[in-house]
Amino acid sequence: MRSPNSSPGQSDDAETPARMRHRGRFGSRRLAVAAGAVIALASAVVGVAAARIIPVGHASRSGTTRAATSGHSAAAKAARSARSAASSPSPAGTATGVHQAAKKTAWPNAPRTSCRSVAHVGDSTSVDLISPAFVPDPAERLAARYAQVGVRHLDIDASGGRSIVEQLPGQLNGYKVASAWRARGYHGCWVFALGTNDAANVAVGSTVGMMARIDQMMAVAHGEPVMWVNTRTLLSSGPYASANERAWDKTLVTALAKYPNMRIFDWSAIARPAWFASDGIHYNSAGCAIRAKAIADALARAFPVDGRSQARIVR
Repeated sequence: MRSPNSSPGQSDDAETPARMRHRGRFGSRRLAVAAGAVIALASAVVGVAAARIIPVGHASRSGTTRAATSGHSAAAKAARSARSAASSPSPAGTATGVHQAAKKTAWPNAPRTSCRSVAHVGDSTSVDLISPAFVPDPAERLAARYAQVGVRHLDIDASGGRSIVEQLPGQLNGYKVASAWRARGYHGCWVFALGTNDAANVAVGSTVGMMARIDQMMAVAHGEPVMWVNTRTLLSSGPYASANERAWDKTLVTALAKYPNMRIFDWSAIARPAWFASDGIHYNSAGCAIRAKAIADALARAFPVDGRSQARIVR
């Protein structure tokens, strides 16, 4: 079991490329296989952990969000995954439907966004950004960082193991989460921090390609501003190899030609190896704090107060 501050190369109870030990203080993991033997990030938490993600100085209208963290596995572990899932009664955890009003006080020198409402859909790498175990200071968590750049209302749904298509037991995939918000009348900006699992699922044989997955999410946005956070890992082999993640990132760039409302935050270009956890996929505490601020600041550059950025890819 690793600590939130572990880094690449540190000892861990490793089954490469995936760690089958849960991180931090949230307990053990179980693995679950998605339909068609495609792995959806393929480990999920036994039970869920609560994380309050209220911007500084404000209360959440829905109170406490339920947040779960998760890691990754490989297609070669499918049989073990199925056995592990069958032996555990607990469903996959999610951080669901957080509705909150953001702090109205302006932060000096912070970039500002025209996005007053933001819907953020993410996987375990987003769960960690709202987790006290990984980001102890509430002012450094994702919700507070969004508030700093001018977001007034924030919805976050982050779930370990999430992809756009596949889903774990008890979990909604990214498309269903966004569709449900749209059906309830959400209008505003969207942040899609997805793709790590999608790249892996495509690599192990999913019949739903990368562009089709991006198209699904963009269809939900209906032309409203969308910022995608691209992906990166430090792995050299397996479904979560960096080559597969780079293929996903290239597909995002190709999609820009189809969607004038779309921007990409090039996290891959700025992410440093020292910010990664020992599994080469997730981030340590320092990395999580940096990533939370970087995503919010990128939103302000992608959709600034005076309109949309001319650059389609922001850093």
